[in-house]
Amino acid sequence: QMQLVESGGGLVQPGGSLRLSCAASGFRLDDYALGWFRQAPGKGREGVSCISSVGGNTNYADSVKGRFTISRDNAKKTVYLQMNSLKPEDTAIYYCAARGTSGSQCYTATREYDYWGQGTQVTVSS
Repeated sequence: QMQLVESGGGLVQPGGSLRLSCAASGFRLDDYALGWFRQAPGKGREGVSCISSVGGNTNYADSVKGRFTISRDNAKKTVYLQMNSLKPEDTAIYYCAARGTSGSQCYTATREYDYWGQGTQVTVSS
């Protein structure tokens, strides 16, 4: 059974850092484009970052550029999201997603993804 499981969320003060992880089971990540999304209370799910299956090409939402970094370790079947300089507006449930495609493109729309994790809560507050 194909599954994605996020971890690493929690409560952090403004300006702090967190590293989210998303571990895959039941399939190899090598041929999957990967993405991180988030959903704040009362809002829709939005793309945060993505990384291609080939070449490691990345894309970031304007709101997180320069603060967040996406990376992947195919051997460990894990994708990461390093989040620095966190702001209260980063508070949301964060989801990882996988799209079964091999190529240098990554995808920022929720409709492009086939598999989703259950989410991990990130709260930025003093």
